[in-house]
Amino acid sequence: MSAPPAVDARELYRFFRSEDEETQALRGVSLSVPRGEFVTVTGPSGSGKSTLLSCLAGTDDPDGGSVYIDGKRISHRTERTRCAIRAAHIGLLFQSANLFDHLTVAQNVALVETLAQDRRHSDTGTLLVRLGIDARAGAYPHQLSGGELARAAMAVALANGPAVLLADEPTGELDSTSEAVVLDLLRRAAEEGTAVVVASHSAAVADAADRVVRLCDGRVAA
Repeated sequence: MSAPPAVDARELYRFFRSEDEETQALRGVSLSVPRGEFVTVTGPSGSGKSTLLSCLAGTDDPDGGSVYIDGKRISHRTERTRCAIRAAHIGLLFQSANLFDHLTVAQNVALVETLAQDRRHSDTGTLLVRLGIDARAGAYPHQLSGGELARAAMAVALANGPAVLLADEPTGELDSTSEAVVLDLLRRAAEEGTAVVVASHSAAVADAADRVVRLCDGRVAA
């Protein structure tokens, strides 16, 4: 029996209402991503990219459709269940580094490992060596350069050995050198068997992906 996709989103709909106005953020979006594939989701502002990633991560719930992560349904579940699935199977990479300022790099990574229910990295040091940030394990986020922050943020995103890594505009505020670091790390994560889904306006991120999915007005463009 073949393994389920790392991400399997089926006919997602998401509506936002404000008084008499309704915004259709997602209109029947489906996306399936196996382990080892790097997918970039592109589209103009307001096309639904961030809403899609939020539904995939279980931080938002679709009004229609369903999301499965590594064969486990994360949509339309209790907040506690969504948090548990997210902690065990999803890595998140944000535009601003996903680090706690009062913790060192090693402490940030160890925190995620502790929260994960199905850890694949029992040695924080090994992960930091893999990502080339071990020499800065004892540093705090404000002491890191742009490239070092990118590596540290990736270490946090991968600390639970996720089936899928979700990233929303991870290079939006980076210079070209730091963007190249992030793209190399994303590429390596995919090559090591993680499904990578990135929402981005960057042409460089699209060029680095195995597949590009374009959204327009809440739908997958042909």
